[in-house]
Amino acid sequence: MDRQDEEARRRSPLRMSSMDRYVRQMIIPGFGEEGQRRLSGSTVGIMGVGGLGSPAATYLAAAGIGRLVLADPQTPDDTNLNRQILHWDEDVHVRPKPESAAWKLRRLNPGIEVEARTVEVTEKNIEEVFRDADVLLDCLDSYPPRFVLNDHALRSSTPLVHAAVEGLRGQLTVVEKGRTPCLRCLLPSAPPKTAVFPILGPVAGVFGCLQAAEAIKLLTGVGEPLRSSLLIGDLQYNSWDTISISPAENCPACGKS
Repeated sequence: MDRQDEEARRRSPLRMSSMDRYVRQMIIPGFGEEGQRRLSGSTVGIMGVGGLGSPAATYLAAAGIGRLVLADPQTPDDTNLNRQILHWDEDVHVRPKPESAAWKLRRLNPGIEVEARTVEVTEKNIEEVFRDADVLLDCLDSYPPRFVLNDHALRSSTPLVHAAVEGLRGQLTVVEKGRTPCLRCLLPSAPPKTAVFPILGPVAGVFGCLQAAEAIKLLTGVGEPLRSSLLIGDLQYNSWDTISISPAENCPACGKS
């Protein structure tokens, strides 16, 4: 190794000892060491550390995202355990979800930073909670807080990866200011919230993993994110559709007046 290569590696945020951890993704065409450096220098904000947030955070941590910010005001209960895989029996009614998840993620990958924010995210505090985020993940289960996240993503020009699941079905899309429809284009007003909705754990796992993949694609430039497309999956019948979506001209968040 010559002096120039040695100096470049010294400046790199990647430690030589960490390279083996990521080698299988670094050999993907177009990914390489530069893609890994982009991940290690990035911050991903995750709103909701439950059925979607658990697998999404797990795979982002494993991929070497430099910093994860986990925001959720809740503490896990028994009904969460069929799908919220970062929360175990010992965490029920004991540790808030962000702290429960952060403890495990730091052990999964000690080379990343994980911040636990046990707070209800609102219009007043969202800018502070997700300050410096390069990508945001909507891992929520109701639309009012989704709209808060959507509006912040538009104001801050931060890409947003949305997913929603119920029963054996789910949907996924990417929101980018000026390039795609936003969540309010797709659903101008929040539907009534169901107190208890059905969900099979692996369905949340599949769509949470897809969210992680979309975030990695956005950060590295590898692959084509789901811009202006809505992926709909029905795991009961193994049917998948990708439909084109367009901005709503009169959208209250991003549309023209």
